[in-house]
Formats: sequence, C-alpha cells, structure tokens
Amino acid sequence: MAEHGAHITTAAGVDDQPSIFEVVAQDSLMTAVRPALQHVVKVLAESNPAHYGFFWKWFDEIFTLLDLLLQQHYLSKTSASFSENFYGLKRIVLADTHKFQRLASAGLPKQQLWKSIMFLVLVPYLKVKLEKLVTSLREEDEYSIHPPSSHWKRCYRAFLAAYPFVNMAWEGWFLVQQLRYILGKAQHHSPLLKLAGVRLGRLTAHDIHALEHQPVEGSMKQPPASVREKIKLTLKKVVGGAALSLSTGLSVGVFFLQFLEWWYSSENQETIKSLTALPTPPPPVHLDYNSDSPLLPKMKTVCPLCRKTRVNDTVLATSGYVFCYRCVFNYVRSHQACPITGYPTEVQHLIKLYSPEN
Repeated sequence: MAEHGAHITTAAGVDDQPSIFEVVAQDSLMTAVRPALQHVVKVLAESNPAHYGFFWKWFDEIFTLLDLLLQQHYLSKTSASFSENFYGLKRIVLADTHKFQRLASAGLPKQQLWKSIMFLVLVPYLKVKLEKLVTSLREEDEYSIHPPSSHWKRCYRAFLAAYPFVNMAWEGWFLVQQLRYILGKAQHHSPLLKLAGVRLGRLTAHDIHALEHQPVEGSMKQPPASVREKIKLTLKKVVGGAALSLSTGLSVGVFFLQFLEWWYSSENQETIKSLTALPTPPPPVHLDYNSDSPLLPKMKTVCPLCRKTRVNDTVLATSGYVFCYRCVFNYVRSHQACPITGYPTEVQHLIKLYSPEN
C-alpha cells in the first residue's frame, strides 16, 4: 500500500493542460533533430566513404535504434518523451483521475510505455520508409524502367495515385485533432496520444522535486547473487548510460541547432555572405582513381559499367562521370555510391544529357 502511495500525488488542478504552442514546439523538436543529424552523417560519408558510408546507408535504422533507447529511457524515468521532458511536460495515463496521478518519476505503466514507444519510434520510421518508396517508384515511372504493359507497373501506378489521398487524410486527421484541442473539445492534440492511452500535462512541483531527488537505480536493492542477475544488471546499466549520454548530447545539440537556425535566418544572410566570401575551392580529387584507371574505358562514348556504347546518356552529379541511364540507375539504387569514385550517391543525383540534334 505504501509502495503504491509513493507513485501518486494529489492533483495538480485542471489547468495542467499545456497550450497548443507548447505541444507543437515539442513535436517539432525531434522533427528538426533528424535532418540535422542526417546532414552531419552525409557530410562525413562524402568526405570519407570507406569509413562513414555505412552510417549513411543505414542511417534510418541507426537513428531509429538510438531513438528507441532514448525514448525508452525517458518514458520509464520521467513519464515523457525526450522532447516532452525538454519542455517540462509529462504523459498522464487516462485512467488516472485528477485527484490521484502518478508522479513523473514513477514512469509509465508497461502497456502505455510500449504503446508510446511504438507511436514515437516505429510509426515515424515506417513513414520515412514509405516516403522513400514512393519517391523511388515515381522516379522509375518517370523514366519508364519497366515495360508499359507489365502487371507490376499497373500496381505501383495505382499505389502512386492513391498515396497523396491517403497522406492527405492522415495529415487532415492530425489537423482536425489540433483544432479540437485549441477549441477545448479534446484532451489530446494528437490522435496517437489517445491510441496510446495517455494525455499531456505540465510537470507539477511534486514531479520536479521527485525527479531531482530520484534515487540511483539499484542503490537500495540487495547485490545480485547469481551470474545471470549480474549480467542483466550490467547490461541494464550500459543501456541506461548510453541513453543518458545520448540525451545529454541531444540537449546540447538542440541549443546548437537553434543557434544555426538563427545564424542562417533571413536577417543574417548579408552578414553570412560577407563572412563567407572566400575564393571558389578547386574541384574535388577523386579518391584513388585517375584517367588511367582500369575502371574507365578508353573510348569516351563507352559506358564504364556495361562496356558498350552509351544509350540514354546520364551524368552522375556527384562525380561527373557519364553512363547509360539503365546501368547507372540500377547500380546507384543498389549501392548508393558512384561506380567510379565511391562517393555516396542517390538516384536524384542522376541528370539526363541531351545532344544538340535532339
């Protein structure tokens, strides 16, 4: 009974519901972190493909794994995601009444915790993968990679036709929920919170005091007796330490990101241009390859991949080499790199060339 009482507190009032500005700000925080990290990884991969190309190729999976560790740590320790905790918010179980609410330091119950992780980590990952799939299919459809009468082409054209309406319905669902939240007709600004069985509220004075004086895990427990328990405790500490380090790094990175947004704002463009008015750098030197490389054919009209006269000439913007469109499209889609230089490359870097007579 005493243990149960340690996890509840008297109600904060009804005014613990955050404003629309607070919830939108915390939503946009992780949305801004992802492209910032992606840009850093891309720069590293372009500077040294051999060492950092792996991180660029599997960026979505690596980011999702780190996000999983981060969100699991915060949801279990503070009853909030990283961005929600950053803005002083917490997740409140819908079953809790205003008179009796769990302290934020108690963490979410298992059911709400794993639902929250699914909607915070898995759903964004699947959405990113779906958008990349749609982009890839549109590029294939534009350049007619498949025969016009193929069954596959009819299927993905139907998918491409339906996707904008599905995406519009998804975004409209969130917009309607936000409007209802603004008008005071709903407890949730996002329908995913309702599906997770929680709502957002502000941290109370009891929550802040409990989080500041949260005991170190395992300090009050008996030392593990068996080897299995020792291994389990060690792994738990390692994962917790990794999540804590990641959250600290992200907290610092958020301030750095806000500084970059100010630095590159429209008011500072003239200042930036004056500070960065440097001479044009020389063209990049291609790794270990040169004009005598065995990968390059002697005749300039021959494709380096199929070793035949080029058909439908296409240049790779990242390296400047010209190939057959079909050859380089399939290679880049499979390897995400230039066949000659090894530079990280994507399909959108392909540029079709047209001769004057055409």
